Amino acid sequence: MATKPAVVVVGADKGGVGKTTVSRTLLDYFSANNVPTRAFDTESPRGTLKRFHPDITEIVDMTTTADQMKIFDTLNATSPSVTVIDVRAGLLSPALASLRDIGFLDAAKAGQITFAVFHILGPSIASLDEIAETAGFMTGAKYFLVKNFINDTQFFQWDQATYNSYFHRIKDATELTIPKLNEMAYEQVEVSSVPFLKFVANKGIHDEAANYSFVLRGYVRHWLANVWSEFDRIRLTDIVGSKPAARSGGSEK
Repeated sequence: MATKPAVVVVGADKGGVGKTTVSRTLLDYFSANNVPTRAFDTESPRGTLKRFHPDITEIVDMTTTADQMKIFDTLNATSPSVTVIDVRAGLLSPALASLRDIGFLDAAKAGQITFAVFHILGPSIASLDEIAETAGFMTGAKYFLVKNFINDTQFFQWDQATYNSYFHRIKDATELTIPKLNEMAYEQVEVSSVPFLKFVANKGIHDEAANYSFVLRGYVRHWLANVWSEFDRIRLTDIVGSKPAARSGGSEK
């Protein structure tokens, strides 16, 4: 259990970059590592994250004070040690500005709260401009720039020199890569509306037996193992302050 609350924000200022997919892999990863987690889906009024993780996810409108209170006034009062916030497309910078205004960023800087941001990048230069936009909010945060290939994204618009010129503006940013998942396997998980972990284990949302394709489960298992190895590489359980326990379920099954 974490000694202090940890908040993980997943977002982008552009839509269609697969940020909810990344949030889902994070929730599966924490679950498999026995890290108590709750999630907030800011895709109000109907959230995608809630569809896959209904038991631990609440839908909120992060632009309202009342819903900000639901998230941040309860950080110390609830038992889950990690709070994952899936920020609606286009709202990353405004969300970070709100966190600054309520004093959350100062609390993170003072070490009272662990704060991590997973910034999901798209292939365009506009996505790189977002880095400049969000960099100012990152003091006191663990900042991860995520190249997400889940939608068959090609990062062809970036030459390395251009990317580096943006990347190096941010002190201590870490790069992550989410590999591509076989399209048919991805679609099957979408249709099944279950977490990746349950799909691999051939279970429905309430742990009932399911009958998913052996082949597609294999693709998801292999992909999830690669995603989790990236999370292991950045020592994500250490960052959120939880001692890694024996991993349950998941990629080695």
